[in-house]
Amino acid sequence: MATQRSMIHPTNAIVLDSQNLHTQQMKIETVDNCYPGRLVKKGTNDDDVQVCTAATDAVIGWLGYEQTSKKYRPATVDTIYVVNDKAAVINGPGIVLVATLEIGASVSKGSRLKMGAIGGLSGGTDGTDHIVAIAEETMAATQATGAKDILVRSLI
Repeated sequence: MATQRSMIHPTNAIVLDSQNLHTQQMKIETVDNCYPGRLVKKGTNDDDVQVCTAATDAVIGWLGYEQTSKKYRPATVDTIYVVNDKAAVINGPGIVLVATLEIGASVSKGSRLKMGAIGGLSGGTDGTDHIVAIAEETMAATQATGAKDILVRSLI
């Protein structure tokens, strides 16, 4: 039997449900893994952002896409931002968006997710890890498939 999704991935967008969405326009300080849907932290200055690289980073939101001015928006959701782009950083409890499940992670719908090493997500445990999202679909990201897009409900 084929698995049916209860939610459909948006086309060339990352936000599916924007109720409670908050947006800030911030400057990309470094481009390492700065793809839409990645978790970001404050950079050197308050208006700078970088992709989170450790589970202990102070996450401030998700790198947006369709909320970013067309002047700075990458061509597609799979295209990286460049240094000094003014990108939307989004957050809000309950928003549903497309994030990145990191290689080696395998989660079921309803799984708690923690921040991974490249601004992506992996399975987490309540009470042990800083949980930033809940999986809205079952997904596995293997070495063979690479990191995968996954629909999540934000808790930040």
